[in-house]
Amino acid sequence: MTDAVNKPWILGLTGGIGSGKSAAAERFAELGIHVVDADQAARWVVEPGRPALALLAERFGASLLQADGSLDRAALRTIIFADAEQRRWVERLLHPLIAEAISASLATAQSAYAVFVSPLMIESGQSRITQRLLVIDAPEALRVARTLARDNTSAEQVQAILKAQASREERLRVADDVLVNDGDLASLRAGVERLHLFYLTLRGGQP
Repeated sequence: MTDAVNKPWILGLTGGIGSGKSAAAERFAELGIHVVDADQAARWVVEPGRPALALLAERFGASLLQADGSLDRAALRTIIFADAEQRRWVERLLHPLIAEAISASLATAQSAYAVFVSPLMIESGQSRITQRLLVIDAPEALRVARTLARDNTSAEQVQAILKAQASREERLRVADDVLVNDGDLASLRAGVERLHLFYLTLRGGQP
C-alpha cells in the first residue's frame, strides 16, 4: 500500500508537430523529473538486432534498411503516410512493443511525478495511463514553419503528419493544462518551470 501511495503520478505531455514538446520535456528532465519519450521508445524497439526490425524488412524489403543495418525512418514514413493499410500493419506490430517499453521505463521513476511525452497521446489512447494532460500549443502556421526549418522534409509530408495527428481543437478540449509556445525558447522554459512548481503541490495529478 505504501508503494502505491508513494508511486509518482504521470503527466502526459503532448502537442502537434513543431509545438515544442521536446524542448519542454528537456526542461522537465533538467528539473529532475523522470521523462519517458514515446518517440525514443519507438526508436528503441526497431534498433538493429531487435525482432521488429527483421519483420519490417521482411515485409517492405531490404531498401528499408540503411547501409549500417539500421532502419531508414524516412523510407518507412513515406510508406505509412501514403498507405493507410500499411500504416495499420506497422502500428499493430510496433504499438504493443512500444507500450511495453514505456511502461517499463515509467515503473522506474523516482521523482515526485513522471512525464510521458507522446505526439499521439490522444489518437493512440496513451492518455489512459496518465493522471493529468499538458498540451504544448502553438498556431499551425508557426508549427509548420518550425518543422520545415528543423527537419529535412517537404511541406507535403508535414501536411500528411498533421492529418494523422489530432486537431489542435481536439487536444485543447482534453487538456488539463495548456502552455502556449508562440515565443522564444526562454519563454517556453519559464512556462515549464512555473508548471513544475505547481505540479509539485499535486497528489495523483490533482490539486
